Amino acid sequence: MSTAETPREVAIVAYEGVQSLDVTGPLEVFAGARLLREHGGAPNGYYRTTVLSVDGAPVTSSSGLTIVPNTDLAGAPEAIDTLIVAGGTGAQRASADRTLLDWIAARVPTTRRVASVCTGAFVLAAAGVLDGRRATTHWAAAAALARRHPEVRVDPEPIFVRDGNVWTSAGVSAGMDLALAMVEEDLDRDAALTIARHLVLFLRRPANQSQFSVTLAARAPERRGLREVQRHAIENLAADLTVESLARRAHMSPRHFARSFRAEVGLTPARYVERLRLEAARRRLEEGAEPIAAVAVVCGFGTAETMRRAFLRALAVGPSEYRRRFHTATDPTITVPPSADAARRHPQPGGHHPDPAAVTPVVAA
Repeated sequence: MSTAETPREVAIVAYEGVQSLDVTGPLEVFAGARLLREHGGAPNGYYRTTVLSVDGAPVTSSSGLTIVPNTDLAGAPEAIDTLIVAGGTGAQRASADRTLLDWIAARVPTTRRVASVCTGAFVLAAAGVLDGRRATTHWAAAAALARRHPEVRVDPEPIFVRDGNVWTSAGVSAGMDLALAMVEEDLDRDAALTIARHLVLFLRRPANQSQFSVTLAARAPERRGLREVQRHAIENLAADLTVESLARRAHMSPRHFARSFRAEVGLTPARYVERLRLEAARRRLEEGAEPIAAVAVVCGFGTAETMRRAFLRALAVGPSEYRRRFHTATDPTITVPPSADAARRHPQPGGHHPDPAAVTPVVAA
């Protein structure tokens, strides 16, 4: 365990075909904690990062960027606090590299926390780290991970999952959400907030926030009547979208409609409608200044309390807190300044201490 004077050792594994942001995203987050410490913040510790490849040789990322590791596997820190395996198009080859898999398996028992970003989950799974655990990966690779490793409970939706001391995240930018959550756990929320603001990121998307839009995730039905129901629901969120109402529009009995919709779309009608409404409400809370009660009506929830319950079920956070964390506009009525205590404890990495009231809201990268 790190103290204020002993850095937590973070080792990030890279390989040929690695996704560069899977490496550099978490790296920048942990470096932010070091900058905080250098300017009087992060009193609970900081991080020292090491990028590894199997033989220590430079690797070419999937985008063509050359990454020069600090060392090879044998030169890794003796006491690794956090081990992260990045993802990328080369993850399939890496998951068959016996040298890498044996090294990971040998280091896991003495490592406080093990994680993967994106398809790095295939490497952890091949090393046996994910056996019996719930895990996630990039949504496009989730089905393949589940087929290849049936012993892993793959959840394709969350942006990151924590199961004991093993963390897995969705693709690319979700690795930064994962790293920010680690900083929040190790240091405190104010430190993570300051780092996120410096990187112009959300702090922080809930772990179980969905990776993708319901309109992208849901399958397009073959039947024209069901496609019409989808279009109607998307365009009329505040209308009566009960199974009975939608079944009438599709010219089906409610029972037949519900079965057909689930078989072709992949979601029950009720689940599909709730996710549409949640998605619309999230956008309005992120971008606008409407009262929460008004958002609830426009998005079809009817009441603020109904919307609050839906948010808690899906995101584990209520609408007010969601807006506080994620609002992106500069409307002065929705600003989210840090506390005065946070500003004192965690000055900006530039070394100055801004007026907390003058700090603009966190915006999306």
